[in-house]
Amino acid sequence: MSSSLPARHRRLRSLRAVAAAVTAVAVGALLPAPAARAARAAEPPPFEQQVLFKADRDPGYACFRIPAVVRTTKGTLLAFAEGRVNDCGDAGDIDLVLKRSHDGGRTWGPLQVVNEGAGDTHGNPAPVVDRETGRILLAETYNTGRTDNKNCDVPCDRTPHLQYSDDDGRSWSAPRDLSDQILPEHWNSWYATGPVHGLQLTRGRHAGRLVFTANTETWDGGRVTANHAALIVSDDGGDHWKIGATDSYPIPAGGTFRQKPSEMTITERPDGAIHVSGREQDGTDLGHRTQTVSRDGGDSFAAPFRAIPDLYTPQVQGSTLQFGKRMLLACPADPDRRRTMQIRSSYDGGRTWDSVDRGTTVTTDWSGYSDMVRADRTHVGLMYEGGAVDARDEIRFARFTEEWLTPRRGPDPTTRDHAPGARPAAVLGGARATPGRFGGAISFDGTDDAVRLPYQHRLPLGTEDFTTSLWFRYSATTGEQPLLWMGGIGTNQPQVWLRGEPASDRVTGLITTRDGTAPPKSAFARTTGAYNDGQWHHIALRRGAGRLTLFLDGTQVTTADVPGSVSRNSPFGVHVGQRLDSRAHFTGAIDEVRVYDRALDDAEVGALRTAGAPVTRDTVVRLPMDRVRDSN
Repeated sequence: MSSSLPARHRRLRSLRAVAAAVTAVAVGALLPAPAARAARAAEPPPFEQQVLFKADRDPGYACFRIPAVVRTTKGTLLAFAEGRVNDCGDAGDIDLVLKRSHDGGRTWGPLQVVNEGAGDTHGNPAPVVDRETGRILLAETYNTGRTDNKNCDVPCDRTPHLQYSDDDGRSWSAPRDLSDQILPEHWNSWYATGPVHGLQLTRGRHAGRLVFTANTETWDGGRVTANHAALIVSDDGGDHWKIGATDSYPIPAGGTFRQKPSEMTITERPDGAIHVSGREQDGTDLGHRTQTVSRDGGDSFAAPFRAIPDLYTPQVQGSTLQFGKRMLLACPADPDRRRTMQIRSSYDGGRTWDSVDRGTTVTTDWSGYSDMVRADRTHVGLMYEGGAVDARDEIRFARFTEEWLTPRRGPDPTTRDHAPGARPAAVLGGARATPGRFGGAISFDGTDDAVRLPYQHRLPLGTEDFTTSLWFRYSATTGEQPLLWMGGIGTNQPQVWLRGEPASDRVTGLITTRDGTAPPKSAFARTTGAYNDGQWHHIALRRGAGRLTLFLDGTQVTTADVPGSVSRNSPFGVHVGQRLDSRAHFTGAIDEVRVYDRALDDAEVGALRTAGAPVTRDTVVRLPMDRVRDSN
């Protein structure tokens, strides 16, 4: 084994030593009296965080990415990352680096280089601890480096390797190539280990087995033809590895495919099953998280991966951890962009997850990849990419207790959805009943009030014609005033929405579509007034016969439709009075929300302005909004 640093890192030693000495003096000057320090050590705060890796603190690197963390048998935390030498590109000169903590992540030692890329990419750390021997194994992936800040060419020459440490991470073995064991010939394009911690199973006939994940692609000489999600397992402490559970998805010649499980995180459930949560990448299925389980120790998956439409997150790696009766999921909660790192909980082994409004927000900054570890008896450690300007600014380490997490909440108040087979919609934030255009309506305070429909297969409108309709009343003169939001959000995600834009003196209806592999397209229709006079107004948006038509109190504004699906390849939600990303809320009242999966004719749209518009079999949503029922 060797822990010696490469030449260019030895040259930085003196600089790091000086920086460490200055830091120690500065920190010492700020420390409280011994008694106060002892009291604080005895009762650490429920949440604290610090910057762990950052270019201006760790000389020799332009960027740090791809966190992974484990706790050794001696209680040491090992925090791994990719040290990117020249830039933040994924396929440049990249080293695998490490910092160690002996006090549950409160303080950390200096940076160690575990594996120098020497111009190539050595990354995707996937560490796993063998608790029977104390050995720490580190799976990783290599590819030829490049200097132009571009991604690896397709097909990419990616190969798996493995190192280990028998002295608590102080020194590491020479890497060995695992291609002959876990790189079959048809996995000949993209190949990635993890990146996130692996597992040693503790229950069942496979107790002691080591497991980590890999996602790979097949290349036929002209294009990528399949994606593969797999578990990699060892039953002899990491001496030999084999491919276990595998789920493969073909990619048709047209390039439009159903699902592509990418970077995966694994957790052993209390019943011994392995829960596998993955990043869903560019498939037509709704949702950016996908999951399955293995009930035989990682030999097979119990079912194919299934996407979760209403678990809001962008396309990004995430991490899971069993913590008492909860399973935790760490990933950004903004469904459009990598920001707002959040912890969400599952109380049923990952079958269902808390919605965004029930999660615990770590930061509203830009945030990306993450990993979690049991830092000590009472704390979880969260290692994540974050930054005020870019998610790649730095890697942070946060510690938190279960008391810091949002308490489990009972059922929300509801309002009835009269569409065939529909379940009641959740009423959020204290929205309440108020006199409406017909009977009652629901008022919204512009802060956190909303009505959210539970996901059902009838809600996505796809490529079909449709009609949406509601009554609204508001007097706001500023801000975005969302009325109805269906689908995803942002410029690239299929969606349908209606909103008031009083500062621009208009009301807008918009759709964004995906059609095959073509770039997304949007079409919108706008009024010439904001209709923010505090009176009731009727609005409808219709897609049909190649036209998109906005009706406001019977006046029509028509524009050309854009072909494709309004609900594909994105997180999917239906909200009244709220943007999908919770960054804007409506201030006013809304009544009689309806959605039909066909284009109503002009007379039928006119009838929606009356009290007796019927509910038919093509009614997708019908919220009279006349009553809020307490969950109790």
